Amino acid sequence: MAKAKTPADLAITPRDRRFGRGVERARWWLNGDPVATAFYNALSVTFPKGEGFFIDSVRKFRAGTPPRLEAEINAFIKQEVIHTREHVAFNRHVTDQGYDIRPLEADVDAQLALTKDRPPIGSLAATLCLEHFTAILAHALLADPRHLEGAEPEAAAMWRWHAIEEIEHKGVAFDTWMHATKDWSRWQRWRIKSFVMLITTWRFFDGRRRGILELLRQDGLTGPRIWAKLAWYAFGNPGLARKVAGQWFAFFLPGFHPWNHDDRALINKADSDYAAAVMA
Repeated sequence: MAKAKTPADLAITPRDRRFGRGVERARWWLNGDPVATAFYNALSVTFPKGEGFFIDSVRKFRAGTPPRLEAEINAFIKQEVIHTREHVAFNRHVTDQGYDIRPLEADVDAQLALTKDRPPIGSLAATLCLEHFTAILAHALLADPRHLEGAEPEAAAMWRWHAIEEIEHKGVAFDTWMHATKDWSRWQRWRIKSFVMLITTWRFFDGRRRGILELLRQDGLTGPRIWAKLAWYAFGNPGLARKVAGQWFAFFLPGFHPWNHDDRALINKADSDYAAAVMA
């Protein structure tokens, strides 16, 4: 088993915060932009059931882990449970604006159904891949304030809070995988996780594309011009999808570990900025 590279002084801290309760939100809450709003709304719809999947996948391998990893798994589960609650509340705002998110939820159900008869180690592999996605998206979100520029304050605070914790626990699923596959060869471990990442990447981007376009369709926005605007938003400016490309490729390198890229400075900055906003 390769030596884990999670920082020894890392603290995974569940922050039990609530956002947007009793607040009316505009239909296009992110800078009045329907494309930007649909981007985050569609992503949020995936989280309640998706994070339940992450919890179940990791929890099945908790028994027998070293005490430190067991504690990190427990903290990871607490964070994800709170994330689920807050995205349920966020998604309620989405439906309050008249959007029908049932097609997006049905798509998530269909994707999760594909894992039901698979070995638990396969679900853990999918989880570590998706956790890498959420971590690199979280990094990009916090590193460039333009992504949430013009957003309604409570919505922006929720996304920053979620991003902080995604970075904080980004190594948990990977370390659990390393422990669960400790008797595998390095080649076998790399081959399986790389194959799963390629499948996961296609399903992730295709699912989010379809979800975003469905929400835009409900806004009456369809056709090639909207497709072009979405592509430019994701890969051009501000280009959240483009900015994660380097760290996505890093996943396939020998010796990869999520904490090879130590970005805890973003956690400290975002956490302090959020605290300052609350105190203001």
